[in-house]
Amino acid sequence: MAVPVHQPEGTTVIHPTAIVSPSAKIGVGVKIGPYCTVEDTVTLHDGVELVSHVAVAGHTDIGANSIIYPFASIGHPPQDLKYKGEPSRLVIGERTVIRENTTINPGTAGGGMETRIGDDCLIMASAHVAHDCKIGNHVIIANYVAIAGHCVVEDFVRFGGICGVHQFVRIGKHAFIGAQSMVDADVIPYGMAVGNRANLAGLNLVGLKRSGFEREAIHTLRAAYRMIFSSEGTLRERVDDAAEMFKAAPMVQDVVDFIAASADRPICLPRNGHHEE
Repeated sequence: MAVPVHQPEGTTVIHPTAIVSPSAKIGVGVKIGPYCTVEDTVTLHDGVELVSHVAVAGHTDIGANSIIYPFASIGHPPQDLKYKGEPSRLVIGERTVIRENTTINPGTAGGGMETRIGDDCLIMASAHVAHDCKIGNHVIIANYVAIAGHCVVEDFVRFGGICGVHQFVRIGKHAFIGAQSMVDADVIPYGMAVGNRANLAGLNLVGLKRSGFEREAIHTLRAAYRMIFSSEGTLRERVDDAAEMFKAAPMVQDVVDFIAASADRPICLPRNGHHEE
């Protein structure tokens, strides 16, 4: 890459082999490496770096100081046969890292016309985020994870490698999805899901401790989890009981509200349908 040794801070550098549309909006201090392509309606905010061989297309907006590694395909038409070329969008937040061979598609008319990825995410090599997904902040998506269309992934979710997520699934904040899992039901906040047609395997206790949640709050959440996924009564009855008993516990209310909003999809349950000690 033929870049002068002493570049003033904030200088935008575009490699001579890159193809960048004059209509694209390029911020201050952007670095566009060898053989990248940036199309007309792309916006690269300040400090974005495209390392090399990155293809950015469509109505794509990439937040400040994000970095994208070689052979990533960002903003090209979604893999949806219903897509008819509508000017849907892809919005990627600030300080997000997208590794090699990753594909991320914009939205469709059937899903709100927008795919959105938050700030401070890490999307590892060969991952796929499909049309109309909403990915929160501080999400880590490991290698070869495929997230189908219309999914919602809340803040601080962690994926192990080689996972698949069915379309329209929701994954609550601070959840953990174990490696090689196939998730076809909603995963509660703070939960841990593992397996082919994944089941709940308890709470993401290691992640909660690492994130600095207080011991008492985790203890209360565990008690509510045992109540919600016990074998007595219906799930709705148990959720209502937990909502009443733990009304002063914000983490429990996060779980209660998440389940209450799951009218259209099943909730991921423990393997036998209820929690066992």
